[in-house]
Amino acid sequence: MTEPLIVSLPTPEDTDRLGSIFARAFAKHAPAIRESGLALRLEGDLGAGKTSLMRAALRELGWTGPVKSPTFTLLETYRTGAVSVNHFDFYRFEEPEEFMDAGFLDCFSEGAVCATEWSEKAAPYLPPADITVELQHDGLGRRAVITANEASVTGARVFDEVAELWTPTVAG
Repeated sequence: MTEPLIVSLPTPEDTDRLGSIFARAFAKHAPAIRESGLALRLEGDLGAGKTSLMRAALRELGWTGPVKSPTFTLLETYRTGAVSVNHFDFYRFEEPEEFMDAGFLDCFSEGAVCATEWSEKAAPYLPPADITVELQHDGLGRRAVITANEASVTGARVFDEVAELWTPTVAG
């Protein structure tokens, strides 16, 4: 089993840098993502930085328009040059069947990055995660625990790329 990557994010800029690194990994593995898709779980309490991470990733992918939390719309779709990103937020689900009723399962077969917040509210219907990013409050900052589903070749490759690109910043 691959060990989780644990990343300290003491400042908002560090969260943005992690999002940018994810975007670079998505771009590098874009052909595989377009072929099979990538399910990215974003876990954490309110205010943990899930949407901030995705906003930074989308900026790195070249998206110049607004990036808003999909809390009220449930899904925001972004078509970038490298990959398409479907950003979901299931916080407002009252029943997991709402995932199926909305037809969201079809979005996971289109070959896009499907980033989901509050994924447990769509279980058991949500496809398995290729990568999970658990964001936790850590003092005044955050930390991320990133794990890859070893059954996913694309997920493992993206995870390995993120691990290779991540280097901690040194406080000056």
